[in-house]
Amino acid sequence: MKTRRKFTPEFKAKIALEVIKERESVNEIAKKHQLHPQQLGKWKKEFLANASAAFESDKSKKKEKNSVEEEKLFEIIGQQKVEIDFLKKALS
Repeated sequence: MKTRRKFTPEFKAKIALEVIKERESVNEIAKKHQLHPQQLGKWKKEFLANASAAFESDKSKKKEKNSVEEEKLFEIIGQQKVEIDFLKKALS
């Protein structure tokens, strides 16, 4: 039984760039790397779709992290408020 081959993101990017450069046909590149031509097309599409991520600033990435952290903190604050209110009622 054959196992599936796993490829690193670096390898996929290298192959996608080869396909984009069009110095060789997709079939030639696929044969050279023992891959299916459809797989190369999928990797090229995925590469082009995510190419804008290379130009994202660190600020936008930090904003996303901060918003997730804020949500967690607000959740904790809400939970603590409920507990405090419960304890106040219990003491009254």
